[in-house]
Amino acid sequence: MKKKYTALLTTRMIMLGFLIGIAAGTLLLCLPFSTRKGVDIDFIDALFVSVSSICVTGLSTINIGQTFSMFGQVVLLILIQIGGLGVVTFTTLILIATGKRLNLDDRILLQNAYNSESLTGLLKLTIRIVKITLLLEGIGTILYATVFLPQYHLKGIWYSIFHAVSAFCNAGIDLLGGNSFCMYRDNPMINMTTMALIVVSGLGFPVYWELARYFGCLRKRNRVHKLNLQAKIVLSATAFFILGGALVTMLFEWNNPDTLGTLPTSGKVMSSFFQSITLRTAGFATIDQSFFRESSCTLYLVLMLIGGSPVGTAGGIKTVTVVVLFASMIANIKGNKSVTLFRQKISDDYVRRCTAIATFSISVLFLLTTCLFFVQECDFLDAFYEMTSAIGTVGLSRGLTGQLTQAGKIILCIAMYLGRIGPITLAFAFHYKNNSEIDYAENKIIIG
Repeated sequence: MKKKYTALLTTRMIMLGFLIGIAAGTLLLCLPFSTRKGVDIDFIDALFVSVSSICVTGLSTINIGQTFSMFGQVVLLILIQIGGLGVVTFTTLILIATGKRLNLDDRILLQNAYNSESLTGLLKLTIRIVKITLLLEGIGTILYATVFLPQYHLKGIWYSIFHAVSAFCNAGIDLLGGNSFCMYRDNPMINMTTMALIVVSGLGFPVYWELARYFGCLRKRNRVHKLNLQAKIVLSATAFFILGGALVTMLFEWNNPDTLGTLPTSGKVMSSFFQSITLRTAGFATIDQSFFRESSCTLYLVLMLIGGSPVGTAGGIKTVTVVVLFASMIANIKGNKSVTLFRQKISDDYVRRCTAIATFSISVLFLLTTCLFFVQECDFLDAFYEMTSAIGTVGLSRGLTGQLTQAGKIILCIAMYLGRIGPITLAFAFHYKNNSEIDYAENKIIIG
């Protein structure tokens, strides 16, 4: 009961933390000096951009680069970094920086946020997460600077920093004029750097430490460290979905003159992998999404909903959830009593939780899509693509974002918020459990 109660407090803090960040970001973006001279922004657009930034989604109703001043862009960068690290991690970092010692409640909060089994080592884990984040963002900045610095001169330094943070945090927000990275479709450095940052951040921090232990043991050569089940699932699922998405893009778009058709073979391959990777909640684009065929976009909806992996910067229902659900389906078809992956049994509690996550996310997706249709006249695929992108915190759009009504913008804000905090957080926040559990009689029903 104590553990569930502390989880309840953690989830409510996460929800409240994001709401406070959204409110603060909106107010700051509404300040006169947050926008360029002669440019005004209304409250709803400021709210939309604030939600999109801290929820690391990337959808925008306005042109970010042409609307916001340097101050406004810095505000966006801070919101993106908070959203990528997570409210709990960022708050803990502030406590550490101010010299405050973490009490038991703080450690329990971190334990639930990181889904850790132990209260020990949480402070070191937080510092390691921040260090690896800054290191990878720094590497991304240097690589981007090789392109942006010669092109934009001193402004290129800021562009490099901003886009490295945006890519690593899977935000997909750019300062390049509203067409994302389309102008760099043929640039290997921009493509490879962006893809690398997206993939690495989407693996999740626990997988980093597991890989570090694995390669550390390989260097020592005196012992063998086997990857744990989490790392095996994440790595295999990530490779499968990236490769699968790229193959689908090449299969459906190879001869499409508006997407891959006019590119050389190497360009087709690179653009296909970029599209597959960015669908995993990143939001950058080298090809206008409205040009893709409907058959491709239908499958892209699935990839956007799946997203990245747990305890990382990516959104979606997560790769582990999908793999566990698929394994559960296979087990039921075979008549097995337990769900197994890599010859290890998955707890029934985890299977039920994965079912709840997928069911909740899909239900919210259809409910909010219906609401969007009620207030907005639009094509079905465009609306479904937009809503899936918002709930999966992807940030890709087929052009509907700029046409949203005021009510449509509010609905998308709700979708981005729910997509970032996640269904389990929302469920825990409003979960009330009786002290006594009633065991009801079991009965049979007809299914299938």
